[in-house]
Amino acid sequence: MKLSVLLPELLPQYDFKLENEQEFSTLGLVVAEVKEPFCTFVDTEHALKDLHDGITMVITTPEIAPKLVKQGRGVCITEQPRVVFFRLHNALGQHGGYARARHATRIGKNCSISPLAVIAKENVIIGDNVVIEEFAVIRDNVTIGDNCVIHAGVKIGFNDFEYKKENGKLFTVAHYGGVILGEEVELHPNTCVNKALYPWDNTVIGDRCKIDMLVQVSHGVKVGRDTMIVGLSGIGGRTEIGENSWIGYGCIIRNGVHVGNNARANMGAVVSRDVADGKAVTGNFAIDHDIFMENLKRAAKPTKERNE
Repeated sequence: MKLSVLLPELLPQYDFKLENEQEFSTLGLVVAEVKEPFCTFVDTEHALKDLHDGITMVITTPEIAPKLVKQGRGVCITEQPRVVFFRLHNALGQHGGYARARHATRIGKNCSISPLAVIAKENVIIGDNVVIEEFAVIRDNVTIGDNCVIHAGVKIGFNDFEYKKENGKLFTVAHYGGVILGEEVELHPNTCVNKALYPWDNTVIGDRCKIDMLVQVSHGVKVGRDTMIVGLSGIGGRTEIGENSWIGYGCIIRNGVHVGNNARANMGAVVSRDVADGKAVTGNFAIDHDIFMENLKRAAKPTKERNE
């Protein structure tokens, strides 16, 4: 794909200038790990440190463009790079060759699916021995592994809460990615697992994960196998949670955070920073559990004793 072809055809309302134009295969954020050349946007100099070799084209501002040209990157100069990027993403999904190819939904052997469940007629793959209860809704681009249990009211493959603002008005960002559930995953009632935003990406729930009621798993989240997520938790987009970890009741995990293997976010934690393998965090904002408990004990002591 080339912006010199796409932008005049799909977004003729925007002015742009190209320098050192290069081809790309898809779109993605600066931090994306994509296996093919892709186009991104940069509207702050802070993001320049995250650029890597997979990025062949950058939609950016007149102020930042010279720095990118010096790096030998292809540059598209416009006054609203974020808006142009996401408008292009939306348009490409309707243009062909960007969104995923369509195929008839496939359902495996020995499945128990309630007649009150709703399953998209295209782009769903359901493995063997899967249970899907009443009022569950499975949208397109969803793969469900063998022996999964999808309880009543679960929603899988919906668009996430993603909007951008142009001239003071919000517009919706379309989601062209998917959801993959491993084997023996169990989703309890009224939980929602949203699809990834980009066509090359998936929200992934690993083998044998168990997710409680009323949990939201946002776009592009990756959850390692044997992890448990307790009710009323919210997992922000692009978060990565390792294997055999525990997300306690009512936790909030910020988008883009990495929680390691065998880690814990204890009840009510608001996790805004990465959590290392084997570590536990507690509190709002969450810190190392041992430090949190020591601070709590210190705060409970009489003032005179604390000052000694």
